[in-house]
Amino acid sequence: MAQKQSTKNPQAGFAYSQDQFQQLIEDTLSIAQQMGATDAAAEVSEGMGLSVSVRKGKLENVERNRDKSIGITVFVGQRRGNASTSDFSAQAIEQTVRAAYDIARYTAEDPAAGLPDVEDLALGKAAKRDLDLFHPWSVTAEKAAELARRCEAAALSVDKRITNSEGAGVSAQQSHFFAGNTRGFRGGYASSRHSLSVSPIAGRGNDMQRDFWYTSERDAKDMAKPEAIGRYAAERALARLKSRKIATCEVPVLFENTLAAGLLGAYVQATSGGALYRKSTFLLDSLGQQVFPKHIEIVEDPHILKGKGSAPFDDEGVLTRKRHVVKNGVVQGYFLSSYSARKLGMRTTGHAGGSQNLLMRSRLTNPKDDLKAMIKKLGRGLFVTELMGQGVNYVTGDYSRGAAGYWVEDGEIAYPVHEITIAGHLGEMFQQIVSVGADAYTYGSKTVGSILIEKMKIAGH
Repeated sequence: MAQKQSTKNPQAGFAYSQDQFQQLIEDTLSIAQQMGATDAAAEVSEGMGLSVSVRKGKLENVERNRDKSIGITVFVGQRRGNASTSDFSAQAIEQTVRAAYDIARYTAEDPAAGLPDVEDLALGKAAKRDLDLFHPWSVTAEKAAELARRCEAAALSVDKRITNSEGAGVSAQQSHFFAGNTRGFRGGYASSRHSLSVSPIAGRGNDMQRDFWYTSERDAKDMAKPEAIGRYAAERALARLKSRKIATCEVPVLFENTLAAGLLGAYVQATSGGALYRKSTFLLDSLGQQVFPKHIEIVEDPHILKGKGSAPFDDEGVLTRKRHVVKNGVVQGYFLSSYSARKLGMRTTGHAGGSQNLLMRSRLTNPKDDLKAMIKKLGRGLFVTELMGQGVNYVTGDYSRGAAGYWVEDGEIAYPVHEITIAGHLGEMFQQIVSVGADAYTYGSKTVGSILIEKMKIAGH
């Protein structure tokens, strides 16, 4: 499906080499120290890509992006300042370091400010760990448009009730960076992310439904075929035709695997350093507490080859480690940067920049627990396939979202439903996870199967 440039040349297509980037970092840190900085960190990056979209077979948009930036954080004692520029000339870099230094001099002291401790940094070989994240795709705009057209055409040909399309798109992105600080950390790598998506529309008049599907991978060769994406998106849209409203009730709810990742994301948000030290989370002081049923565990592995959340070190240069985040339903660790860790009197977990390759699973899951089996387990209730709105309050844990999906009777889909609201409390929802499907799906850096929750309130008509 895709031509791939040789990954033996990690600088393929870039204007700067990693050696040039490293020299820029050395120069920047040196200037900061000469000015009187007690500590400093810098990062330089470059990105480029192509995005192409088509609609009803016609080319709509071709966009090329190329950007670069160098950022510097300067510490004067426990005062911090930062500045950035896209101009890599010696004069511009000196002015940028000066700006960061001046900000630091006039900023109030912050006892938690500072670089990570040396013992937490990824140094030497650890910083150079190759996780196979860079697979440049030498796709032309014409080839990308052809792939998008094939995807959309496949969707439109599934059934005559597929009447329209919001279009299909292809994106090919690659970037690289290098970072360093005055405590000895040096590291950087190249990465890529490519995707293909389509949004077909089914039905006419008042009974129109849209849905979409996509594929996204580090390596374009790993993406699903355009025709498969198109057909599946069309089938999803068709299945939603003749949607009904339902009466208000309280029933079990099955979250499709694509949405289940959102529940895992809500957990990460509630146990992240910023929310914890600001005391703006319903999971405050949850370390060592039973937050999920005993059969649930969450594992984090930052070192999966080609993983979308893989990284040998975090945004501060702190070494990343595989760990149990939740074991037997009990919280084993938070998501902390060095700053939030200091605010909490704890140690960084290497999460400046967020979580890395989370897998949520249940010890009760049978390999045969596919979606059909999970719908049978649901019995009578709601199978949710789309969520709308941002009704999640991480301070209180209150959860309320507009939803669409399918009403299930006797373990079989009865009919599609729309214009409903599902509501609950995240703490109770986590505790009431009955089952996690074997239909594991990776959404971004989170992998989880469909999730069955014992009961939630459904507001209908």
